[in-house]
Amino acid sequence: MSEWWTYRPSDFLMFAPETYWRQLELHNTALWPFQLLPPAILLAWVVAMLRGPAQRHETSLRWGVAGLAVCWGFVAWAFLWQRYAAINWAAQAFALLFAAQSLGLLGLAARSNLQITDQSGRRVFALTLLAWATLAHPLLALAFGRPLAQAELFGTAPDPTTLATLGWLLLAEARSRSGRVLLWTLQAMVLVWCAISAATLWTMGSAQGWVLLAATVLTLGALWRWPYARPNRP
Repeated sequence: MSEWWTYRPSDFLMFAPETYWRQLELHNTALWPFQLLPPAILLAWVVAMLRGPAQRHETSLRWGVAGLAVCWGFVAWAFLWQRYAAINWAAQAFALLFAAQSLGLLGLAARSNLQITDQSGRRVFALTLLAWATLAHPLLALAFGRPLAQAELFGTAPDPTTLATLGWLLLAEARSRSGRVLLWTLQAMVLVWCAISAATLWTMGSAQGWVLLAATVLTLGALWRWPYARPNRP
């Protein structure tokens, strides 16, 4: 006990980093080629939503939130509960967090008071996050010397799913006070996961943790620079 100061965060890790990435690889192999569909669908949906008539934006936004709810539920069960929990007992709690977020997103999708923000700065930042989560984040596997089979993809892996959700929620405005509170709560839960994942990645010795930290800081900065409009009704 007299040498407690010699311990590093990695000494408390319950699994080897290679084991985590191997679990992700097995996850991708079992799903192939299904994991390619969610990113493609999300990108197509964003393009169709923004190019479609303005009166359809609200409906498209709500259906997109519903689709995100399905993705969070799938990640909770298929990856966190079925695979990650085998090497990390805390993953069961993470799965419950994702399940709660899935239910919250379904609740938001059921509301009829969502609209796309008219703040161009926040919209650009949100679309950048969506593009990163679907196109660039999977390439971090190659950037950090791992095979592409260990890539993290939106809809089937936690981190890109949370980043895309953050972008989608930043696109939304709620016209009621209760909707705004729900929107804030869901964003807060996403940022909680970003903090958890960043800490885990740093403990694993992976610089990918900085990606989650950067997303958190930039999102808070975007919300400070382009805050939500006041709701029109209670």
